[in-house]
Formats: sequence, C-alpha cells, structure tokens
Amino acid sequence: MALVLPPDFLAALDLGSNSFHLAIAKVVGKGLHVVDRMQERVQLAAGLGEDKVLDEATQERGLIALERFGQRLRDTPGAAVRAVGTDTLRVAVNAQPFLERAAEVLGHPIEVLAGEEEARLIYRGVAQSLPHGDGARQLVIDIGGGSTECIVGTGLEVEELASLHLGAIGLTRQFFADGLITRERFRRAQIAAQLAFERLPEPFLRGGWVRAFGASGTLIALDEILRANQWTQGNGRGGGITKDGLTRLREALLTAGHADRLQGIAGLKPQRQGIIAAGTAIARAAFKALPLKQLQATSAALREGVLFDLLGRFLEGDIRETTIHHLMDRFHVDREQAARVERTALQLFSRARWIPQAEADAAKRYLAWAARLHEVGLAISFHGYHKHGAYILAHTPLPGFSRDDSQMVAALVLGHRKRLAREVFQALPPHLRETGFRLTLILRLAARLCRAHSERPPGEVNLEVSGRILTLTLPEGFLAQHPLTQADFAEEAERLAAVGITLFVR
Repeated sequence: MALVLPPDFLAALDLGSNSFHLAIAKVVGKGLHVVDRMQERVQLAAGLGEDKVLDEATQERGLIALERFGQRLRDTPGAAVRAVGTDTLRVAVNAQPFLERAAEVLGHPIEVLAGEEEARLIYRGVAQSLPHGDGARQLVIDIGGGSTECIVGTGLEVEELASLHLGAIGLTRQFFADGLITRERFRRAQIAAQLAFERLPEPFLRGGWVRAFGASGTLIALDEILRANQWTQGNGRGGGITKDGLTRLREALLTAGHADRLQGIAGLKPQRQGIIAAGTAIARAAFKALPLKQLQATSAALREGVLFDLLGRFLEGDIRETTIHHLMDRFHVDREQAARVERTALQLFSRARWIPQAEADAAKRYLAWAARLHEVGLAISFHGYHKHGAYILAHTPLPGFSRDDSQMVAALVLGHRKRLAREVFQALPPHLRETGFRLTLILRLAARLCRAHSERPPGEVNLEVSGRILTLTLPEGFLAQHPLTQADFAEEAERLAAVGITLFVR
C-alpha cells in the first residue's frame, strides 16, 4: 500500500464520559510536537439516565464545547482530524442523533470506539510517551468517567487488553449520588469495582509486568493528591500511587464525610470533589484484584494514542489493513479468491460512480475490506457462511476500526449473498445506510461473477446506474459460454427486485 506524506498538523478530539479533550500537534519528522490543548468538562455520563437516554441539557453542554473546538480546528486549515467517542456514546440509546448534531457543529465526523479499540489507542498513547527500547513488559490502567481500560504490552506491542463498564461517574451515581461518603458505601463501591477487575482475563490476574502506569484524569488526580499530602513512597518524590496511599486518602474522605466538605484535602481540585470517592474506590479495587504494588501516573492517554495512530496511517500504513490480513490468516481465507472478488468489485465501483465523491475514498476502503473477508465465515460452516462472517466481524476486536467501520464491513459481508433485507443496514448510522446498501449491491454482483473460483476473471465488465436500475454489461458472448452464471444472475435479479432494484445483465 502506497504511503503518503502527512499534513503539517494533526488533531485528535476525545469525547470522553467526563471531559472532552482536543490536542493539536505539528508533525516533526516521524514524531509529533503538541502545539495546543483544550479541555471542556462536559460530564456526559452524568446526563445518562437509567433508561440509557442522554438528557438534553448534557447534550447542549457537549454541543457548546464542540462549537468551541470546531472554531479552533478551523484556525488550523489542512489539518488531519480524528474525533472519537467513548463509553457513554457506546451505551446511550440516543447517541446517534446527538452525534449527527455534534458532527455538524464540529465540522468533522465523530467515530464511536469499541471498548477494545479505546484500550489499544490508550496503550499506544502511553507507550509512545515512554522509553520502549528496553523490552520491558508493562501494565496500563485508565479509569475514565464511564469505563476503565486495562492493557498489558511490551514496548509498543499490545499483548492483552480489556474494557470494563466501570467508571468514576457511574460508580458515583450508584453509591455517592447525594455526596454522602460513609464507610459502608465505600466498602460496597469497592466490592463492585473489585468484582469487575476480577473478571479480567487471566494474564491480568497473573501479573508479570515490570512497571505499571495510570493514565487520564482520575489517576492523575489521585497521584496529585497523594503527592501533595506526602502519602506516597519516597516521601512524595517519585513514589506514585500505592495501596497504602489510597488507604490514607480513603480515611481522609471518610473523615470529611461529604463531597462538599473535601476542601481541606491538599491537591484535590474542586471539579474532582464529586467523583473522587468513586475514583479512589476503583483504584483501591485494582490494587486488591491485581498483583499491583505501584502505579506511576502519566498524562498521555487516548488523545495521544489517536494522534500517533493517525500519524501511523501516513508513515507506517493503515493498521486496519494489517488487521484485515491477520483475520484472513486466522480464518484461512482463500486469498486468491478474495483478490478476484476485490478486483471485480472495485472495477464495478469505479464504473458505476454511484457514491458521492466526498464519500468515495472511505466507501472504496469498506468495499475492498468486505471483499477480502466475504468468505471468512467458511471457517465455521458453508451453510449460512455470510451470517457466520458477519458475526465474526461484529464480535471480534478489530484494531484500528471504529464501531462504524466494523459494523459497515459486517453489514456488507452479511448482505453479499442470499436474501437481501433492508434491516441489514439498520445498525449503521443513518448517513451510512444508503452507502452500505449500494456497496452491498456491488459486492453481490462481484461475488456472483467470481463464483466459480476460476483463475480466469470475467474480463472487462461495466456497471451503469440510473436511479434504482442497474445495468451490468459483460464481455460479448460471456453469458452464452457460462450458463450457470446466466442462471445465477436471473436469480439475483429476483432477489434485488424484492428490495426495489431492477437488474439488467447483458
């Protein structure tokens, strides 16, 4: 895959459950120099009701923040921008309407990350900020407002990752909603958090890392408090977060007894008072459940990971391409057949010119990925293999892929054969549904043309689109020489007629 030079500036926007963060960096050789940061404390998770509906007041706070960020981004023309959403936007039932309004205000699309992808990007952000040439194994924990990410890796390479639906705002609402801090409430909060940590995969529980880091706001806040009060090893110099230090903080919180009476705790910022008890309970639970002795706080986190991942797409090649290749190997995909279908599908795509130019590059990537993976479900069974393939893609962590990316590829694979139903595309955001439908039609035709797994491709083919009428033109005499293909397309025309598409093949 040909690499291209990155623009002069990259920007990463993290719509977190507690705060929104924007980082803008100048590209310097193969590295980055951050030139500006912005932060807005929106507290999305606090606006999420028990019915998982994000309330209007919280949405408005978010839109006001994004309007400011959008103005800053417009002052950096030509920058490559990637905006991502995390836990609250994963679980809110009305996330999509908010995201559509948010993208319009910001001036850029917003991707919602799967929990595992968020964890991978956090690790990349932390690992890039550290010396990684010693080959040391390390643990990274990020306690956010709505979720907690845990990652084990060596250098820049991830070994194990997990995302827990456990965050400081969520735990606050569950145990400290009225601000009251009692020993019993704290005990119950810590047990709830500890149960979540104990469900982590075995590598986390076994340990074996040389060093451990705590990323993002909650752990940075805890580190600042422990240092300010000299509740760290080494009398506050380089000691980091320890179980003993957290125990001392817990006692100080219990002595105060209420979130409104925490002003006397040195190092605790006012905006953290309401959620610090929950954050402390989660951190103590981590020390209880995992073989942890110490956590060193680091300011690097998700936004830095997004920046370096974005830079990597220019300098190293898109990690999503690597993910596709790994999936093909893992599920023993016939690479020659996948390549035939991909070539044919892209040829039809270029001839049809059916996708608006602004969306064409992204759509072409989706089509290519789906073509390579359309037979991935054969590793399970031939019967219903398109369904097996879609399930694999929807439930396997795909490094580099946003939730929209993986859902789009899964939808194309599901829809590429047998009955085509419009509900296949309902899981996609509204702005991607028509694109997904059109790409699926192209993939269906390509798969039909290459059904014989022949080393001889069908040759030059053309696809013309007029409204809901598709005209597929094959080389002269091709249908007469391939009666099975002719029968295939007769069947395909019937299936497409059921969804309002008229197919002519000549």
